[in-house]
Amino acid sequence: MTPCEAILLGLLQGLTEFLPVSSSGHLELGKHFLHITGSENLTFSLIVHAATVLSTIVVFRRDLLHLIVQVSKFQNNPESRFFLKLLLSAIPIALVGLFFRDKVESLYTGNLILVGSCLLTTALLLTFAYLKKGTPAKEISWAHSLIIGISQALAVLPGLSRSGTTIATGLILGNDRKETARFSFLMVLIPILGANFLDALHGSAGSDTQLLPLIIGFATAFVSGLLACKWMIRLVSSGKLIYFALYCLFIGLIAIFAA
Repeated sequence: MTPCEAILLGLLQGLTEFLPVSSSGHLELGKHFLHITGSENLTFSLIVHAATVLSTIVVFRRDLLHLIVQVSKFQNNPESRFFLKLLLSAIPIALVGLFFRDKVESLYTGNLILVGSCLLTTALLLTFAYLKKGTPAKEISWAHSLIIGISQALAVLPGLSRSGTTIATGLILGNDRKETARFSFLMVLIPILGANFLDALHGSAGSDTQLLPLIIGFATAFVSGLLACKWMIRLVSSGKLIYFALYCLFIGLIAIFAA
């Protein structure tokens, strides 16, 4: 992998991790056209995902610090309930990671028909969320936390946007836009940190991967992730998801016709 390719793929990951257009789908498309495969593919994906986790922590550092302080009091307060809801939402993706990981990884083989179909599904979900009317709930319920968690588990499919799917699910269920975006971005920290820990523990990184592209990819994904995360919060609050639905529709069709 060249430094230029690392910059391009790092940008794709950083921007599309938070924007509802599927980072996995764009990475699959990018790797398909750049002919990047094998252990280098997996190692780079782990590195840039770690970068976007770090950007999430930076953006929500005050929320996370406040959450940690309140949870550490071991009281029945809103922050403790919010934290437990985050844990509840992580159960479905944890089950997928523990029992179906090999099957999920087998889907990441450059199958552009699958990627395109999932991008079209993302477009449909975003459209439903855009059309949803009614007074939003002030707090995400326990049941909604689990349902949003199930939608996150389904979003392991390449092309099905994690942020797009979870945010759209939360909005379709009738939750507040800003709170849904906050919940969506924070809920991903648990499974991604867990997945990266397991990969490091089992030595999943490829030994043939050069260090410079990894550093460049990490830095690019981190900086672009910071910008995209802040931008996405504003976009969800303003209700402009329909533009991303149209974009996913366009890219999904390109992926299908390019297969």
